[in-house]
Amino acid sequence: MINFPRREADALSLSVIGTGYLGATHAVCMALLGHSVVGIDVDENKIRSLASGTLPFYEPELQELLRRMLESGRLSFSTDFSAAAGADIHFLCVGTPQMPDSPAADLRFLDAALARLAPHLDRACLVAGKSTVPIGTAERLAAFLRSSSPAGDQAELVWNPEFLREGHAVEDTLHPDRLVFGVASEWARDRLAACYAPVIADGTPVVETDPATAELVKAAANSFLATKISYINAMAEICEATGADVNQLATALSYDNRIGGRFLKPGLGFGGGCLPKDIRAFTHRAKELGVGQAVGFLQEVDAINQRRRQRTVDLITEMACGDLAGVHVTVLGAAFKPDSDDIRDAPALDVARMLHQAGAKVTVFDPKAMDNARRAYPDLAYADTLEAAVTGAEIVALLTEWDVFRRADPAALGALVQRRNIVDGRHALDAEAYRAAGWDYRALGAPSKLPAPVSRGQGSFIAAAHVAEPV
Repeated sequence: MINFPRREADALSLSVIGTGYLGATHAVCMALLGHSVVGIDVDENKIRSLASGTLPFYEPELQELLRRMLESGRLSFSTDFSAAAGADIHFLCVGTPQMPDSPAADLRFLDAALARLAPHLDRACLVAGKSTVPIGTAERLAAFLRSSSPAGDQAELVWNPEFLREGHAVEDTLHPDRLVFGVASEWARDRLAACYAPVIADGTPVVETDPATAELVKAAANSFLATKISYINAMAEICEATGADVNQLATALSYDNRIGGRFLKPGLGFGGGCLPKDIRAFTHRAKELGVGQAVGFLQEVDAINQRRRQRTVDLITEMACGDLAGVHVTVLGAAFKPDSDDIRDAPALDVARMLHQAGAKVTVFDPKAMDNARRAYPDLAYADTLEAAVTGAEIVALLTEWDVFRRADPAALGALVQRRNIVDGRHALDAEAYRAAGWDYRALGAPSKLPAPVSRGQGSFIAAAHVAEPV
């Protein structure tokens, strides 16, 4: 279990405004570092759940840590913004979703949170933004803070972006690759350094910069990551047209130390509540600043990512000999990534929806995201176990790479399905093991190794073996 010794003399009083995924994680981890923390949110149900020791979402390790920190007395939750009064640092962890009618970031919730916090700031303190925002937001919020809080210039706004990966949030908070301090004074820098002292002492590098650059770091990091993912998926499209193997291509590229192998993984593409909306907001903001051409390539990055979903549907349709009507398709996965129950912009559920609209009988199973999926997509069918999900399936589609799916025995699964057809949307399975067990195994960017097709009327769903022809 991750732990840090509590140092009474160095402990600070902190408030965390917004207790969603980012805020709840940050509040718990800051209490673990020894600080006194209050998490504040306008959502009464969320606060009630957290205060009782129950996470309103799934994240490995965090549930146990939440209960430990509540028992320690260093962590509390409230809907009353006056509970933040007197804190040394106030962390803004409010969501910045995409606008409903624009690619721009919706900053209304962030603005509202700061407006409710400002009247309670009557002493020297830091307000530290952690939300992902368009560049220029910190400058605007700093001006508002100076004019709206009783502390005036003594309430200093800084930017301290987060870099959490869902499924690894505790590790990423306590042992991050780097800390970024966007500050305008030595006092602010020293205050943040005191807050993160155990993390810094553990060897984490600190990048000290101005608030505008700190804002840009998160947008740039997410854009680069999205570009790398879409690049290998673009190569998968080329592989599909030529008969080349994208996995072998990725392996060869990974040995080049200028490129590296991390996130050079072909498949269905990225989703979630960060990458898609962040690259769109970044592109939109660049256009507002008159430098849209500089990041115009991000529009194609987004387009490549979206195409992977339709291409997955196309591959499943090919397996069904061109007609999905009435075909029983099992979708393994609902969350946008493993070790999470987050279904925001989840590629797996988007594909399931598209298959359903094409007439397929779709059954979905996910180890953690079933409740969220049922609420968002009530028209789909759901199973409570992996075995129940695949029983009677004519095509199985692995769309979120949970370990339980990776470890499944191909022969055992084969005994449950109606036909042994599988589409590996994440290149997560042992292709040879599945083929040896009699499965028609397909994956985006990987050439098929099966003979020519037999029509459905002859009792098979084996599709054409496209080796060197476009698919």
